[in-house]
This record gives sequence, C-alpha cells and structure tokens, in this order.
Amino acid sequence: MAADTSTTPTDIRTHKLVHGCMGLGGDWDTRPYTPQDIQHAEAAIEAALTAGITSFDHADIYRHGKAEAVFGEVLARTPGLRERIVLQTKCGIRLPDGDRPGHYDLRGASILRRVEESLGRLRTDVLDVLLLHRPDPLADPRDIAGALTSLHAQGLVRQFGVSNMNGPQIAALQAHLDVPLVVDQLEMSLARRDWVEAGVLVNTPAATRNGFTPGTLEHCTANGIRLQAWGALAQGRLSQADTPVGRLVTDLAHRKDTTPETILLWWLRRHPAGITPVVGTTRPERIGACADAVRREPDLTHEEWYELWVAARGAPLP
Repeated sequence: MAADTSTTPTDIRTHKLVHGCMGLGGDWDTRPYTPQDIQHAEAAIEAALTAGITSFDHADIYRHGKAEAVFGEVLARTPGLRERIVLQTKCGIRLPDGDRPGHYDLRGASILRRVEESLGRLRTDVLDVLLLHRPDPLADPRDIAGALTSLHAQGLVRQFGVSNMNGPQIAALQAHLDVPLVVDQLEMSLARRDWVEAGVLVNTPAATRNGFTPGTLEHCTANGIRLQAWGALAQGRLSQADTPVGRLVTDLAHRKDTTPETILLWWLRRHPAGITPVVGTTRPERIGACADAVRREPDLTHEEWYELWVAARGAPLP
C-alpha cells in the first residue's frame, strides 16, 4: 500500500527525540515498586518535558511491567499530562518464568492481551503507538494483522510499528495490513554503526562481517517509516573525553556551544533517512544535556559528520 504521509499531533514521526523508560520502576524483579521509584519516574519525566521531549517509549517487559506501572502512577497524579505527551509501548517478548525459557510471542490473542495489560498499567484508554518488539518466527502475519486491525478499530491504538525488524520482514507484515507501519526501532548509534556501514562496505571483504540487512533504511525511507534509534547515547561510552572519538565529541560540543550528548544525537539526526534517537537515561542532568537535540537542528557539517564516523571506526573508510 502507499505510504501514509499525513501527520497529527500524536504522530510519533514528528518527534525529534523519544525518552526511553526502560530504567524506570526499580529493579528487574517482581518485587513491588516503591514510593521512591515513583519519585524517580516523576523526576525523569519532568526533566524530559523541560528538555522538550514529549514522547515516551515503554515495553510491557521493562522491569517486569513496573516501568509502565510507575509511569501510570505519575499520569494519575498529574492532571493534563496525558494530553501533553505521546505514549508508545511494545509487546512480543516473554521473559523466562521458572522452567519456561524466554521466548517471543506475536500471536494475535497474545497481542490483544498484552495491550490490555499495558493500558491498565499506564492508566490510559489509548496507546498512541504500539510496536512489535521482536520478530516471532512462529507468527502468522494474517493473525498479527487481525489483532492490530481490531485494536485500531476499537480506538485502543492510534499507530503501529515494529522493533528490531528488517525491510523484508516489515514488507511481509505490511502486505496483510490496512493500517500503515510507521516506526522501526533499531539499535543505532555512533558506537553501533552497522546500519550505516552496510551501505558502503559493498564489494569489500568487510561486508561479510556486517550483519545489517541491506535495504532496510531505504525501505523505511520510501514507505514513510520513521527509524527510532535505541541505545543512541551508547550508555555514555562516547561522551567521555578519554578516547579519540570522545575527545572529538567533546571538542565539537565546545565549538558548537552544546553538550557531548547533543553531538551524538545530532550525528544520528543528521542522516537523511530520518532518525529519531531514543534517550534511555533516567538521570535528570543527562536528559537535560540532550535538550539542544530538540531545540536546534543538527549543526554538523558534512565533513564533521564524517570525522565522527571515522574516529568511531578507528580506521579509514574503504
């Protein structure tokens, strides 16, 4: 089907940054969350809003559901907040449970059940975006399509997308859907560069070591699918000035009167594929350091973008 190019205030494709909420909710266990966990979520959400970030990314498995739950607590005690933000969550991964191993589950009935549970934890009547978290080899695209179509028709989910899927997988699913897939969330950063290097390693020996599926970026761009970059800040590894790439990031931040975090996010946003970085830190000061990536357009020249890429590679381009 043709790409859907229309946008609304809740269209995730219009957002420059997304705040990733995996770090909310306390520890990765099933113990109840605490008042301190709610306060932690409040501080992270307030920092994101102050930085101009109004979209928030969840998954049903984050902290065994506690990330969604503490976010829902904040929504419940903050009148008007739900109307100011875009809520995105994911389903499709089942965590290990006793003797049962972790697995993927994109059966239609499971999708419907997981969305109902997420809506309850988030204390909202509608999800702005639902992503399918990981490809399920046993999934029937027609079964998935039936579930997504039902959720859309009921007004429970406004937009749909995928995570960790390549172009052919997206196309195979879209063939059965009347609603467009508008997001593909992938790990992308100056540290995780296979997505950009796949396009230049053609006809080189290094191509055999690159596992990124060629054509995925092009498929998304041609079909109005917004790329979201999880792990965009590389857990802070590249914003420290103790490596060649870190020194370059720090120097550019000084020259551009901004922060190292913004330089890393600008490097992603500068790519013509259209990339929305997901900022996963929950520390208010680091969230605040990303504000220029919302307020200013990427201030990197063609040459500076390449300088960063080559420094991160630690070797010349082929």
